[in-house]
Amino acid sequence: MSTSLFQRVVAAHRHHIRRCNHCFQSSTAPEPGFGLLFDIDGVLIRGKKPILAAKRAFQNKLLNGNGKFRVPTVFVTNAGNALAKTKAEQLSDILDIEITSDPVMMSHSPLRMFEEYHDKCVLLSGQGPVEEIAKKIGFTNTVTIEEIREAYPNLDMVDHQRRPKTVPNNAHKNIPKIEAIVLFGEPVRWETNLQLLIDVLLTHGVLENPVCEFANNEHHLPILACNMDLLWMSDSHMPRFGHGTFLHCLESVYQKLVGRPLTYTALMGKPSEITYYYAEKLIMRQAASMGLKLPIKTLYAIGDNPMADIYGANLYNKRLKESQQLEQRKVVNEPHSPAHPSSLRKVHPSTRSLTTSAALGQDSDVTSQSRSVLSQRQVETCESILVCTGVYSPLPGGSSYQIPPVFHGPRDMEFDVSLCMPSHITNDVDSALDYIFERESFHSQVSS
Repeated sequence: MSTSLFQRVVAAHRHHIRRCNHCFQSSTAPEPGFGLLFDIDGVLIRGKKPILAAKRAFQNKLLNGNGKFRVPTVFVTNAGNALAKTKAEQLSDILDIEITSDPVMMSHSPLRMFEEYHDKCVLLSGQGPVEEIAKKIGFTNTVTIEEIREAYPNLDMVDHQRRPKTVPNNAHKNIPKIEAIVLFGEPVRWETNLQLLIDVLLTHGVLENPVCEFANNEHHLPILACNMDLLWMSDSHMPRFGHGTFLHCLESVYQKLVGRPLTYTALMGKPSEITYYYAEKLIMRQAASMGLKLPIKTLYAIGDNPMADIYGANLYNKRLKESQQLEQRKVVNEPHSPAHPSSLRKVHPSTRSLTTSAALGQDSDVTSQSRSVLSQRQVETCESILVCTGVYSPLPGGSSYQIPPVFHGPRDMEFDVSLCMPSHITNDVDSALDYIFERESFHSQVSS
């Protein structure tokens, strides 16, 4: 073999070795030690159209060659008037990728944890397939606003065109005593839902009864409310009213009539702590199904709403840090206790650490189960990433981020102005993934 030929063979062999090593390194890339929480409206889609940067990021960076997620990913939306399966199908069609219902978390998803209400007769408010949603969650005995309206047609009086001309003697069908109220999302006819919800509250769930006089220490029916968004972003160039606006109306009417505040047994959806806890559990389930061995230590919550996505992620991060500090002090005060790493995450949060009493309720019999599961956190940090494709839009001229001047969160949630500041601001999901992957030393793409 001539020298030149030998050199060419050696060079070709070395090139082959380098290529094989590159393929081996790519195929054995380090596992992700983090999870991703994506808001949907204003982050991935606008109405029925994709945000192109988000679609590009998913296809080029987040999915492998088989169309599977490379990082544990959960979609956390405050929408509450649809099934998770329906939302997953919508996302799949718009983004042109395969998304099952398992990683899709609606605002009402944490209601699965409130088993103490699943067998009670609950009144459902919202729109869409609310009965089917409730059944999927675990509720077995439900009544809708429309069923109440049909049974008591004279109670709905605002719309003159819908007022009944005559009411049959047998119009009042047997509506059972209502034991709790579930507010899934904003209704279509606000005046009807406001009126009938107030009626149910003022009669303690028995509409045949007269309006009750409330004693100072008397509680109204339990209320489980989902989706606290005051505003949300869809096809319009401006944000629109969300369920939080409807809740504000309900609270105002009740207090005006009764003279004291409406209280919630539970508030779910961003920015509540229980929502992020439930999302964390879904992330862990995703990691297990992917066969990941590394623990998930960090969550990155990507959203467009400073008052929901950013505030909620920062609030959860604050709770994580408080829990770690409490456990560290506990270990110091109990020197004979084994300082196992998992013990640093098993902290029983106080009522205050549950986003005030509104996060999981005021009654101990209501909150005991939910508080117990909240003590099983595993992640250490929750980072908030703000994108500029939805509710938040930077002012012209590229001025720096301005903390919103008015708190849009729910009435009962503590307001800490520092929690409105995102960990990082970026243009869109594409650049957000670049930032996260670089920070985590995670390969942007998998080479074939």
